[in-house]
Amino acid sequence: MSTVLRTDPPVTTAPATPRSSVLRRPLLLVAGSGALVLCAALSLALGSRSIPLSTVADALTGAAHGGDADVVMGLRVPRTVIGLAVGAALGVAGAVAQGVTRNPLASPVTLGVNAGASLAVVAAIYALDLGRSVQYVWFAFAGAAVAAVAAYAMSRRGGDLDPVRLALGGTVLTVVLTSWTSALMLASHRTLDEARFWLAGSIGGRQLDTLTPVLPFLALGLLGAFAISPALNALALGDEAAQSLGVPVARIRLTGGLAVVLLAGSAVAVAGPVAFIGLAAPHLVRPLFGNDHRWLLPGCLIAGPLLLLAADVLGRLVVRPSEIEVGIVTAFLGAPLLAVLARKVAR
Repeated sequence: MSTVLRTDPPVTTAPATPRSSVLRRPLLLVAGSGALVLCAALSLALGSRSIPLSTVADALTGAAHGGDADVVMGLRVPRTVIGLAVGAALGVAGAVAQGVTRNPLASPVTLGVNAGASLAVVAAIYALDLGRSVQYVWFAFAGAAVAAVAAYAMSRRGGDLDPVRLALGGTVLTVVLTSWTSALMLASHRTLDEARFWLAGSIGGRQLDTLTPVLPFLALGLLGAFAISPALNALALGDEAAQSLGVPVARIRLTGGLAVVLLAGSAVAVAGPVAFIGLAAPHLVRPLFGNDHRWLLPGCLIAGPLLLLAADVLGRLVVRPSEIEVGIVTAFLGAPLLAVLARKVAR
């Protein structure tokens, strides 16, 4: 049996769709991109004080200086760019995690990525006296990777990856790592003070130098995710059916797991453990684009940052002139979504 991943229709196994649906998907991508541009503009204009969009445009083109222009270029542009990158990474990571595990409740949390990154950062603050978010990046990324490898090792059965064991192993690992993180924070008031803002999940107060170190990993994660998108369609039919179509199931699962680690690890390293974006984005996109991962992943690439920036803007407005971190907003809004999805899956 050939182990070469084919991209012809028998391997993608995407259900045939009417011509109207085929035309509708590109239009939806264009509409979603327009909504994302609008949301990014609002992210640049709204905050503790509102700045007219005309002033935002002048600041971006260099026609305005001082005052509001400094706020736009110095604070809101880095925040918005980071929100776009983090949201895209989490949205695509969630879709890949659900495709690899065939579990509609799967997300980067399933692999223990958030918990692993959090423990690594808190341990670094405790042991190395770190105090700047840019210093957290490598520790967060390493912790996310180690946790994902541990979850993968726990899920192996007879040399193959067991999706159910992966979900259970990731959940158990998250509980254990979270308890260790709490213990470290309780052991040191300085660690608690330094880590609590990062652990809340936020894109505020970050500069682009926080994002720059993880861009290569984020790009590799996106490349890997889109490369296996046809095979994820075959994987949805079951392992035996996918293998009969010439899909190397173990290799696709490994590649998908690595993509999730790279994407979610990069996002958590930059913004902290922002929850529910990876879970929500695929479920919001599927009713519009269907289950074909060749369209689902581009949809999540738009929906993820759209959700994240919308939550961030909402957090800035509800308690102005203060703000609520985006991780708290997404957790508050995502908890009901998780309950609804859990009931739907249980039926």
